[in-house]
Amino acid sequence: MLKKCLCFLMAAICLFASIPAFAEEANLSARDEMIEAIIETGHHLYIAANGKLQRAQKAGDIYVCKNFTVHLFRENAANFRMAEFPDVALRIPNNLPADKCKPYAYGYCWEDVAAEDGNPFYIAAQFLYDKNQTKQENMERAIEFMKQVKRGDYFQMSAEYYYGVGAHSAIMISDYDPDTNTVHWMDSNMIGEKRDGVRYGKVQFDAVKDIAWWAEAFCKKKRGATIYRLREDIIRLNEPDELHM
Repeated sequence: MLKKCLCFLMAAICLFASIPAFAEEANLSARDEMIEAIIETGHHLYIAANGKLQRAQKAGDIYVCKNFTVHLFRENAANFRMAEFPDVALRIPNNLPADKCKPYAYGYCWEDVAAEDGNPFYIAAQFLYDKNQTKQENMERAIEFMKQVKRGDYFQMSAEYYYGVGAHSAIMISDYDPDTNTVHWMDSNMIGEKRDGVRYGKVQFDAVKDIAWWAEAFCKKKRGATIYRLREDIIRLNEPDELHM
C-alpha cells in the first residue's frame, strides 16, 4: 500500500512539475511561435545533415547561406501575418544589389521592402565602418552593436574573417549573453569547401562565439552588418485581428 502511495505521489509531482512548461508553451505569442518554428526547422536540417557538408553552389541550393535563412522563413511564414496587414502574405527581402550598396561592399543589408508589401522585419541595429573614426572607435561601436542581438534575429553582414570574405547570413538563436559575452546562432555555409569546383557548406546549429569575434569580422573598411528583427504585431493566420487592435 505504501509503495502504491509513493508511486502515486511521484506521478503527481511529475505531472504538476510539467504544467508550467506546457503552460508556457501554450502561452507563446504568435511572434514567439514563429521564431520557435524557424529555429526548430533549422534544427531539423542540422540533424538531417548529420555533420556532412551540403551542396551550396547553385542559386536554388538551400544550403547557400542566404538561401538557408530564407528557406527557414518560407517554410513557416505562411502560417503568420502582420496585424496591421492581415491580408498580406509575409515575405523576406533579398540582399541589396551590389551597385546599391556602394560605397560599402555587398552583403551588409537587405532591400528596403515596406511592411505593407509583406516585409515583417525592421532594422533593430546596424553597423557601418566609419572611415572618419579610428579602428578602436569603430570596434567599440561594433561591440555595442553585437550586444543588441536577440533570439530570432536575422543577421546580415559583409565581412573579412577566418572563414571567408563577402556576405554572410545567420539567425541568432539566443539573446546576447553578457555573462559570457557570447551569441549563439545557426547558419549554413559559413564553413565549407570546394570539391571538383563545387562548393559544399556545413550546417551549424547552436554555434557560439564571443561577440568580439563577430565584430572583428565586419569591422573593416567598406564593411558592415545589420540586425533584422520581426515586428511585434505578428499574428497567426486567420487569427481575429480585432484582438490586436
